[in-house]
Amino acid sequence: MIEFGNSITLANRKNDLLAIGELLIDMISAEYGDHSESSMYHKFFGGSPANIVMNTKKLGINSRLASAVGVDGLGSFLLNRVSSAGVDTDLIQQVEHSTSMVVVTKSQGTPIPIFYRDADYRLSYTAELDQAVKNSKIIHFSCWPVSRTPVRHTMEEVIKQARAHDCLICFDPNYHHMLWEKDEDGIEYIKSLIGKVDIVKPSEDDAERLFGKDSHLNQIDKFLSLGAKLVIMTLGREGAIVSNGQETIQFDTLAEQIVDTTGAGDAFWSGFYSGLVKGYTLQQSLNLGFAVSAYKLKFLGAVIDLPQLEEIRQMYSL
Repeated sequence: MIEFGNSITLANRKNDLLAIGELLIDMISAEYGDHSESSMYHKFFGGSPANIVMNTKKLGINSRLASAVGVDGLGSFLLNRVSSAGVDTDLIQQVEHSTSMVVVTKSQGTPIPIFYRDADYRLSYTAELDQAVKNSKIIHFSCWPVSRTPVRHTMEEVIKQARAHDCLICFDPNYHHMLWEKDEDGIEYIKSLIGKVDIVKPSEDDAERLFGKDSHLNQIDKFLSLGAKLVIMTLGREGAIVSNGQETIQFDTLAEQIVDTTGAGDAFWSGFYSGLVKGYTLQQSLNLGFAVSAYKLKFLGAVIDLPQLEEIRQMYSL
């Protein structure tokens, strides 16, 4: 069992974190409101696993990104951003399809996205990716790469190999029906994955999309009953509830100022993973996740110039 007062034992591997999935463009509106009222958008580096790798690199752990972008100007922009952050691009495949894009409105709540997908779901399972999986302590992915084929087959092999090699597998069950083909039951597929991973971090909205309306504790129990070993349910301004099936703890938000929520969940994962890799207890690592997320919320965009982890610990008295 994953216990709050203990650190999580990770495999002795060269790479701390391998995040797999979308690398794409976030087009964020200059104004608050819905898309019908927005007239100006700004281009940002985006994609949840890409955000996490960029963040964790700044926080001081070794991270790699596996993704796919187009052979186009937007793909070059993304590759340059990854490279300039000191992150290797050797697992980022360039494919003959357009670089994917998400258009969102600037928001102090949950952003409303419009998806334009192509290259991101073309990632292949290669010998290089196979070695990266086997040489990593933590594997991270979200609903994006399992929502379309052929990358879904890639992720199924990733999960199989990660389980066989004792990687810690973490899943962001950020289900959205628009990511899936209309004739597919994405909800049932996501539920089938829960028992194959160790840690899940649903938001309140994620849980409702998967299970319908219910109390927070009942939603958490549903994830646990499907086989998750640890459930981190984030509740926005209300903080989060975390349960390992035996003990449940409420965490208050550390956010004092909210400018833009884009990438706040990725910032949480980044602080959380950094804590786990550095040997902090589960509870300390969770607090680090909430602190990094609170810091990110003060700025526009998913990836910001994060301070060192020790500075963030001092800022939030951790």
